[in-house]
Amino acid sequence: MKSKREVQSSVKDESLISKRRNQMIRGAVALFKQKGFHRTTTREIAKEAGFSIGTLYEYIRTKEDVLYLVCDSIYEEVQERLSALPTQAGTLDGLKIAIRHYYLLIDEMQDEFIVMYQESKSLPKDALQYVLNKELEMVAIFEDILHACRKSGECQLSEEAVKLAAHHVVVQGQMWSFRRWGLRRDMTIEDFIEQQTTFFLQGIQGNGGTV
Repeated sequence: MKSKREVQSSVKDESLISKRRNQMIRGAVALFKQKGFHRTTTREIAKEAGFSIGTLYEYIRTKEDVLYLVCDSIYEEVQERLSALPTQAGTLDGLKIAIRHYYLLIDEMQDEFIVMYQESKSLPKDALQYVLNKELEMVAIFEDILHACRKSGECQLSEEAVKLAAHHVVVQGQMWSFRRWGLRRDMTIEDFIEQQTTFFLQGIQGNGGTV
């Protein structure tokens, strides 16, 4: 696993770095969604974040640094939220809780997820590899839960199928951000969670799952 990519800053106050970069991330997400990464300038990011271009460059060196911070912030939030859940290891109730919290997080961060998947290809090679590895870490959270459910007999997946099922959970949830323009006409996020969880449990329990 690649180590976290260092984004250089001339400021040494960690709390101030965190505050300013969070402002950048919020501003950049709005602009990248509207205009795309390549058409957005660092001057526009600074203005959207609420400070000068000079201040911006005290906390990053390139526009790619901002995109990397956007991507990394998403994975950090997912890891923090899901790692704090009660594990209820080996139970479908534990799996449903994890799915619910992950999908609610996607609902909260819809724009961030869209920007990440549309624009991450613009990252430098080392930063892109780090981001892709963070994606696999997110999948691994659900792999661990599914392995425990398999061992306890609560799901009918083979050991080989667990990895694919974990990817399925992750991508299935991300559909809420990519297809919200159509889905929201017919359902709420609660409806989405209930129906998607039912579909998934039916698959891993031999068509016998219910929410």
